[in-house]
Amino acid sequence: PQTRTCKFNSGEITFRRLSSRRDLFYETYFRKFMLPSRLFSLRIRGLGSRYLCSSNMANLKGSALVILAEGAEEMEAVITADVLRRGKVKTVIGGLTGADSVVCSRSVVVKPDMSLEDAVKQGPFDAVILPGGLGGSNNLAKSSKVKEILQEQEQSGRIIGAICAAPTALHAHGIGKGKTVTSHPSVKDKLDGYSYSEDRVVRDGNLVTSRGPGTAFEFGIELVRAVRGDDGVAEKLAGPMLIK
Repeated sequence: PQTRTCKFNSGEITFRRLSSRRDLFYETYFRKFMLPSRLFSLRIRGLGSRYLCSSNMANLKGSALVILAEGAEEMEAVITADVLRRGKVKTVIGGLTGADSVVCSRSVVVKPDMSLEDAVKQGPFDAVILPGGLGGSNNLAKSSKVKEILQEQEQSGRIIGAICAAPTALHAHGIGKGKTVTSHPSVKDKLDGYSYSEDRVVRDGNLVTSRGPGTAFEFGIELVRAVRGDDGVAEKLAGPMLIK
């Protein structure tokens, strides 16, 4: 499809024609800035036609960074990010090793929004989230950059989320020691130094943990609640997604 890109207020807008003979409609992508929620039109010099654009980025409440590593559990990464975005939380998926596509634990390929290096420049984030998956969690546990991000997040009193095997990365980086956590049952014995719970989602202060793919929706909803500070948001999110 035809595309045009221009710079605006230190950001970047890409206009892409979807389809139409009589009208032009363009998808709008926003990076590094948000425009007010409105329908607007503009004429870009040299394009010779008027482009209709709309912003759905307004009324966002809070921000979250999902760190995507090779071998991550794809359901946990995608569902969590999706629920956060449905909950009006500005969510960035940052690739641990760069902006290239990541092969997840079941060979599903996921494209991050940008590299983790670029993502942190948009911070600080209200929440930093680690998807699980054994391979992905091991990669998170070995990363000095992830350690730096988590330590700063914890010291600042902001939210940290980890699901499935990802609490082992918290353990490796010394995050949240002494708090109550949960995880996938297979890594329970690797979480010494924590109080362990079998609950599907556990929140202890600013630390939110969960058990696995089957609890990813609940995990995402709890993160939205934590970021937005809104106890009523769960019902508002769960209904349209048919979650009981």
